[in-house]
Amino acid sequence: MKYNDLTRRYFETAASAGRLSASAVYRGAAGNREHGTWVQFDLRATSGTLQEVRFLAFACPHTIAVSAWVAEQAVGMRLARVLPSGVQAISRQFAVPAEKLGRLLIVEDAWLAAIDAAMGDASID
Repeated sequence: MKYNDLTRRYFETAASAGRLSASAVYRGAAGNREHGTWVQFDLRATSGTLQEVRFLAFACPHTIAVSAWVAEQAVGMRLARVLPSGVQAISRQFAVPAEKLGRLLIVEDAWLAAIDAAMGDASID
């Protein structure tokens, strides 16, 4: 499969990959490794603003790249139940084939689960 430059760059670097530790970390995950796609986001927020975001993913290169992009773009955003950009726009930006759109919905579900944990103050300390 061919990947566009943006997908390749975020997949190869995945600078935000990993877990957050210490206090006031919120976590959300979605998907299933046995079905080929699992994503987790860890968030740290102060006064309603995202300060740090990390992700883990067991997934295809598109999903890993999008997860890395979401983690990077979200820093500095206010806590809100939205991705930094809509799923359709992200799909176009990363040239995600239509048959993989469901994987982006898993990214969105993991993101919303982490945001919900933060908004409900369900930290993992």
